[in-house]
Formats: sequence, structure tokens, C-alpha cells
Amino acid sequence: MKHLLVIAALFVSTMGFAQSSQEEVDLLQSLYGMQKKDIVADFIKLEGPQKDAFWEIYDAYELERKVLGQRRVNLLSTYAEFYSSLNDDATDILIKEMNDITITNDKLIAKYYGKLKKKAGVKAAAQFVQIESYLLSDMRATVLEEIPFIGELD
Repeated sequence: MKHLLVIAALFVSTMGFAQSSQEEVDLLQSLYGMQKKDIVADFIKLEGPQKDAFWEIYDAYELERKVLGQRRVNLLSTYAEFYSSLNDDATDILIKEMNDITITNDKLIAKYYGKLKKKAGVKAAAQFVQIESYLLSDMRATVLEEIPFIGELD
């Protein structure tokens, strides 16, 4: 039970990457020692109009991504809260929501790849996909290392 309380606190504090930008900053800084936008800027080097277009589109992407992140935080909070009493129906609902969030996130990245490709070029758009996919995977892995598998604590 103590392990589950730690997990719930972890969800609320570190997976808040989608809930608030400060919590995302904290998680990314703990992983990489810098803020997300700095990480992206360090990876994607642009100048002039391409740079301006990239960051305008990227900022719009971040606004949409944070909405999905809130869904992820809510899902993780629900998982932590009801972990000990998950039945088949509740587990199925959680997994379906997780899959929907993942699919929606992938579609969002693809949508912004298209926008970035038109305004900032194919290379910058491809780098966007790479860095976003990497950061998202790394943050997911960090959290998944700390949460129990379904049935693990039974």
C-alpha cells in the first residue's frame, strides 16, 4: 500500500508534464537538466523565417499536447486510486483510454509534422517527430519503471 501511495504522488507530481508546464519542466530537468523547449532548440537548428515559423507552429502544438497530457494525468491518477480494486471492466476502460491517448498523440504529432514541413522544411519537421517521440517515450519509460503492473501487488 505504501508503494501505491508513492506511485500516486509520483503521478501527480512527475507525470504532470501534461497538466502544467512547471511539472513538465521539473520532469524534463530531472531527466536532461534543461527545459523542453531548450532541448528541442538544441536539437533543431534553424535560422530566419524558418526558425520563426517553426516556433510559432511548435507553440501551437504544445498547447494541444498539454490537453492530451491532462488526459494522461487523469488516467494515471485513476489507475493509482483504484489499483487495488481494478476489475475486468475497469481495467478494460483504462486500457482503452490509454490506447486512445496514444493514438491521438501520434495523430497530433503527424498533424504538426505536416504543418512544419510546409513552413519550416522537411528536415526540421522530421527532427520534430524524432525529438517529440524520443522525449515522450523517455518520460513514459520513467513513469512505467515506477508503477506496478496490473496484479503485481495482489
